[in-house]
Amino acid sequence: MSVSDTYTAVIADDHDIVRDGLRAALEQSDLFELLTLNIVAETSNGFETLAAVKQHQPDLLLLDLTMPLSGGAEVYTDVRRWSPKTKIVVYSSVTAPGVLSMLVSAGVDGMFAKGGSNKLLYEKLPLILRGGRFIAPECMALMEGQEDVVALTAREHQTLHLVLSGKTTKEIAAAQGISPRTVEKHRASLMQKLDVSSIAELMAKALKDGLLDSSSSI
Repeated sequence: MSVSDTYTAVIADDHDIVRDGLRAALEQSDLFELLTLNIVAETSNGFETLAAVKQHQPDLLLLDLTMPLSGGAEVYTDVRRWSPKTKIVVYSSVTAPGVLSMLVSAGVDGMFAKGGSNKLLYEKLPLILRGGRFIAPECMALMEGQEDVVALTAREHQTLHLVLSGKTTKEIAAAQGISPRTVEKHRASLMQKLDVSSIAELMAKALKDGLLDSSSSI
């Protein structure tokens, strides 16, 4: 591998200061050995992020989980669908163990806490871009002791978020590219899996088990 090896990246975060800081650091020529990282787009919400990923098919997506217009956990599912070769690295302040566990189970390529060391992020990105995987110790600590929490798949988590956002069956079907009948099956399975019988119980269960971040706009 030579210094001419170049990777593309999209930074998705709803705070300008975070995006500016990451871009400035990631485009430093001396930050990484044997590779160059070019930022091809910056986005501040879920819709912009999906559009940028579809357009650029980047090697890397640095993803916050608490953006407006579809949160990062939901964006994750759609990015895997539209750009399966993109390495997805979560860089977020979310502490909900159920959300983090879902992403790890779904195969997220990297996960770092905003309150952690940026040096660790920069150190591990080359590993991730070359096919490795890394979950920061701070994130691992948040997930410890959560064995009794019901594990949802990425698709189930997306359905949960859409249901609790007040979306209709038809709207959920359009968002997921499936039929309304399939949505109803997913909804019934989700309620059964979490052992609830109403939307109010579903909300309470999701918050109790850390399946939603308490700072979510839901």
